[in-house]
Amino acid sequence: MRSIVCMKAVPSTTEVRMDPKTNTIVRDGRQSVANPFDTAALEVALAIKDELGGTVSVLSMGIPDTARLLRDAIARGATDALLLSDRAFAGADTLATSYALSLGIERLGGCDLLVCGKMAVDGDTAQIGPELGGLLGVPCVTSVTEVLVADDKHLVVCHDTDEGSEVVAVPLPAVITVTKDIATLRMPSITGVRAAAAAEVCVLDAAAAGADRSRCGLDGSPTQVVRSFVPERTNEAHEVAGTPDEQAAELLRVFEEVAR
Repeated sequence: MRSIVCMKAVPSTTEVRMDPKTNTIVRDGRQSVANPFDTAALEVALAIKDELGGTVSVLSMGIPDTARLLRDAIARGATDALLLSDRAFAGADTLATSYALSLGIERLGGCDLLVCGKMAVDGDTAQIGPELGGLLGVPCVTSVTEVLVADDKHLVVCHDTDEGSEVVAVPLPAVITVTKDIATLRMPSITGVRAAAAAEVCVLDAAAAGADRSRCGLDGSPTQVVRSFVPERTNEAHEVAGTPDEQAAELLRVFEEVAR
């Protein structure tokens, strides 16, 4: 089984700085950690590797410091790592990010199973997995809570839907996105730490990845943040009096005013 896990570096603190010009998060590497949904995805891939054999590659797009997190994934059992790092990738929305990651998947030689976290805690879009499935032309199952059966032909998984839980079988190759609670990432072994110290994380810029720059970064992002701000909070209370119908009408007016 050849698996690839997409991982993202996210801020480890709530003190997130925004670039006032691009309205994107400033990612300087300080106090960054692996997205917790992605560490769960890594454990899922490693467990399948333990059962069936094969390889687990980790893939990310980010600043050079992200290589530190990918090397940690190798210490925990991943086979190798690839980092896409170039200023041309900066400010990418999910579509531009998925395009860049698809190039990384191609450079890794493709895979039988692509495992992504359901979403990133700094974005909450939950779009990368499905978009990669579309770009790769393979089925995608989102919000997987348990892998019930895995072999070299298909997976049987349980996943969350709007109507509740559902068990589905998906043929390989495929993409799955997993919930944060599906698994807890194992600790690195001494052998793994040594392997990670000696491992070389392959780093590709846009040119080396063969990227079309018009599809990368801000230039390749059809969606962009128009404005970002910290919500103002007060202790002001608004009393709603009257009959139930009058109270409902007043609440509706308040909600509409807040929404504007």
